[in-house]
Order: sequence, then structure tokens, then C-alpha cells
Amino acid sequence: MDQQRFLDGRLKIRHLVLVIAIAENGSLLGAAKDLHVTQPAVSRALRETESIVGVELFVRGPRGVRPTAFGEILLDHARAVVSTMASAQDRIDGLLRDGAEPVRVGTNLAGAYVLLPSALVRLKAELPTLTATVVEGLGADLDVRLAHGEVDLLVGRPPAGTASRFHHAPLYEEPVGLVARRDHPAIASGLCSLAQLQEFPWILPGRPTALRDELDELFARHEVPLPRNVIECSTILTMRSILLHTDAITPLPLLIGADDDALGYLPIRLETVPRAIGITTLAGRTPSKSAQLLIGHLVAEAQRISAEIARLDFG
Repeated sequence: MDQQRFLDGRLKIRHLVLVIAIAENGSLLGAAKDLHVTQPAVSRALRETESIVGVELFVRGPRGVRPTAFGEILLDHARAVVSTMASAQDRIDGLLRDGAEPVRVGTNLAGAYVLLPSALVRLKAELPTLTATVVEGLGADLDVRLAHGEVDLLVGRPPAGTASRFHHAPLYEEPVGLVARRDHPAIASGLCSLAQLQEFPWILPGRPTALRDELDELFARHEVPLPRNVIECSTILTMRSILLHTDAITPLPLLIGADDDALGYLPIRLETVPRAIGITTLAGRTPSKSAQLLIGHLVAEAQRISAEIARLDFG
């Protein structure tokens, strides 16, 4: 089998776009509509792509088409290639339009509340015309976005596990504590164990996230069943509203609750819960100049935040 057939000029970007469109629609007809061509044209293009690749990429089923094992492999790389080219277009267009490349940053709750907003304010003061896009999500989703080139960097807790394709630079550690409204009965009563809090409503991060995994393990180590009344949420505005109007309890980074007069921390230490906050980039890829500027501001803000955390405590 020809080892260079993917690089001999026959496999083009349009073939990769076609494969992605078929997979996302689950049918040739849906792909044709998305691509504004006829279904026979999609069928011909798919046969051409499979001829170049040398394997069957999709199989027909009762509900449309689905990728073969070979198709899944090509899809993974096709998405990365197409996303990279789209990123190149955005960077060129941004440089032409604004005189600075746009920067796209992914973040989770840990980075979105204090660190990233502060750094973005500094960045925009330096380059007012620069376009900065913030994408919030769960850890696993953000990891995929970074791997596919859909964001330039991640700010917050590190990716789960040790992924060789990522480079994580830790900035500071922020303790996580259990938060409820100031007049919560658990705070008034001085309850200080998970067993005493188990019957209250809880707001927990969704799975899969490192924080949720660690909280599940924390309950297991204390031999306390997981709360039965749970809302899974990682959006601070929604969480805060629920906290203020119910007896719900939730784990939050220290700085989120410290500046909120309506919230209070319970006297329970979560020492084993992941606390590292940092910057994650794609290994082997040099960030754009705009991304490097943002990283510089993130580092500077992290130094200020680290000093602030040292002065705070739960309570």
C-alpha cells in the first residue's frame, strides 16, 4: 500500500470537509444540503475519497450512514486539519482587519471567575482592537477543542491525566471549599462533616471533570453516600441563584465565595480536591503573538491572585 497517498496531492481539503459533513449529518442527503450540492455529487465525492484513502469510510444502516473504524480515524484527523485551516484564516483575517491576531481561550469555572477576566481587561487595554473569544465548558470538552485547534489555550484546572499532546504551566493553587448562603442552617449550626451535610441539596460539577471525580472519591473515603438531591451545574450565575434560594451546598474555589457577601464557607477542608490553576497549550505548537500577550497578562495576574489567596481563609 502506498505510504504517501495522503500526501501526493490527490487528497484535498474538500475531501476532508465532505467526510466531516457526512459524519455530522449521518446521511449523504444531509451532507449534500449542508454543502449545497446534490446527493449524487456527494456519493461520487465519497467514492473518490475512499478510492484515495484505500478503505471504506462509511457503512449504510437503517438510520443512515455511520463511520467505519477507518472512517473514525480519518475523521479525527480531518477535524484537526480543517480546524487548523479555519484558525489560519481567522488569524490572517484578524491581522488584516484589526492589526492583531484574534485569540480564542477556553476556560472552566476555576479560571473564568477572576484570573481570565482580569487578564483580558489588561490585554484589551493594551490592544483595544484585538478580538478575544472566550469559550466556557467542561474539562473534557475543552481538551478536545484545544486538540482540534478550536481554541489557542485553556485557563483553569489542568487536563485530566497526563496527555503528551498538551503542555500545562501551573500558576497558583486555589483552595476549594463548601459554600452555601450566609444564613444556611448548616452554617448557623456549625456542621462540620460530610455525613452531616449529605441530606442537604447539592450542586456538583458534571461528569467527566477532575473536580467531580475527586468529590466522588472524597465521599467514598469518608464512607458517606453521595447526596441524593443533586443538580449538576458549572455556571456560576445559575449556581449562585440556586444557593441563595435553597438550602443547597456546592464546592467553589476560594476567591468566588470570598467576594460575595451573600455566601459563606462551611468549616470543612477539602484538602485533597484538585486546586492547581494554570495555562494549557498544545504541545509542539507555538502560540500566536496575541496568545503570548494574553499568557503574559495571565502570569502577571496570577502573581497578584496568589498573594491575595495567601491572605484569605475560609469562614
